[in-house]
Amino acid sequence: MAFSMNIPQVRMGLIAVSRDCFVISLSQRRRAVVAEACRTRGIDIYEAKTTVENEGDMLRAVDEVKAAGCNALAVFLGNFGPETPETLIAQKFDGPVMYAAAAEETGDDLINGRGDAYCGMLNCSYNLGLRRLGAHIPEYPVGTADEVAAMIEEFVPAARALIGLKGLKIITFGPRPQDFFACNAPIKPLYDLGVEIQENSELDLLVAYKAHAGDARIPAVAADMARELGEGNRYPDLLERMAQFELTLLDWADANRGARPFVAFADKCWPAFPEAFGFEPCYVNSRLAARGIPVACEVDIYGALSEYIGACVTGGAVTLLDINNSVPRDMYEQEIAGKFPYSLTDTFMGFHCGNTPQCRLCDGCGIKFQLIQNRLLEQGGTPDFTRGTLEGDIAPGDITFFRLQSAADASLHAYIAQGEVLPVATRSFGGIGIFAIPEMGRFYRHVLIGKRYPHHGAVAFGHAGRVLHDVFQYLGVADIAYNQPKNLPYPGENPFK
Repeated sequence: MAFSMNIPQVRMGLIAVSRDCFVISLSQRRRAVVAEACRTRGIDIYEAKTTVENEGDMLRAVDEVKAAGCNALAVFLGNFGPETPETLIAQKFDGPVMYAAAAEETGDDLINGRGDAYCGMLNCSYNLGLRRLGAHIPEYPVGTADEVAAMIEEFVPAARALIGLKGLKIITFGPRPQDFFACNAPIKPLYDLGVEIQENSELDLLVAYKAHAGDARIPAVAADMARELGEGNRYPDLLERMAQFELTLLDWADANRGARPFVAFADKCWPAFPEAFGFEPCYVNSRLAARGIPVACEVDIYGALSEYIGACVTGGAVTLLDINNSVPRDMYEQEIAGKFPYSLTDTFMGFHCGNTPQCRLCDGCGIKFQLIQNRLLEQGGTPDFTRGTLEGDIAPGDITFFRLQSAADASLHAYIAQGEVLPVATRSFGGIGIFAIPEMGRFYRHVLIGKRYPHHGAVAFGHAGRVLHDVFQYLGVADIAYNQPKNLPYPGENPFK
């Protein structure tokens, strides 16, 4: 399965609006130039020929872009714009909508060539608020044709995530392990977001797995695993079992997606799983995540949701990690201090047993065994059913740590923190890396602890904070926290420390 098969493709529509006391041709001409600038940037965009001056035009324009297969929309104020019909577009169109406005073009044409869209955006925003309509308005929403095209291009990954959520079903096999109440998962906010959920028992998964014994597809999947792992294929006897499990999950998704085109999983992976199935599921989880199908550990439903958003936003593989352990001071002094611009408390280790896709790990990664569960379930002896983790240091580079989470009262909250994985060997086990985020110590205390977030965070590879913020804001998340600089104290932060 290709990565794109579980991620929506965005088909943008462009609708121009015009206030009837302005020259309509001004808006139409400016729309055509914006459309051409979008095509130059490689944006798949449909230019609606209906220009909206009134509610009848609005209905015709929306029908036109729907008929053209558009699932996201840019409404362009080529002049002041009619605030009622232009905002009703967002009400009638079933997909993410952004608004942008034309800048004036030349000081030599400020009579018939002046559009006043700078003013019109104010009325547009006010009317959206009156109608309680969600829409994306760029940071500075007024620009030339190329600048508006850039705004549309920046909106595409956010639109991809918003479309994906409305088509997403999260499939779980649980319940959560004991003492993992931190992965709290009230269901109502999922429905509010347009996400469907199907909760199943671990026994359902075991029965489905056993039914796949002898599946004719197993040898081909096992061979693909061997090819992917290369020298990291340390336990070749496990491959057929893991291939059987991969096919079980994929077939379950196909048989149970129902009306939803996209899926993500949140599965219980311990303590009973390895002994019942004969291996750890981590490597299989990593393979699905590499294909745009996140499989969150420990039945972390909002972790799976966050991972899926990250996959849509970046168009690449993501992972879910524990915000796990501090970096020892001696290690910091030897390998980080003076080499990188971070304090000790800016650093931490992100870890999970082995679910991070191989494409995000350093060379030398491979299949190992889950040391913690080996101690617990096999008394520290020669590993058998605790084998199956994909272990290695996470490759250095830019990252975004983030999470969308429902509190126990079913209110949505989110955090976003950009940083990097340092090129420093961890000297540890699991899928693990040394992360550095500016002002992480304060963020850890006043956001992660202070706002009672769970220990799991989604990781996008690259700096995706701007788009993630746009997505969360569009979804109506009021509390979006980030790693604030020293000169901007958190609410409740002690000023005398």
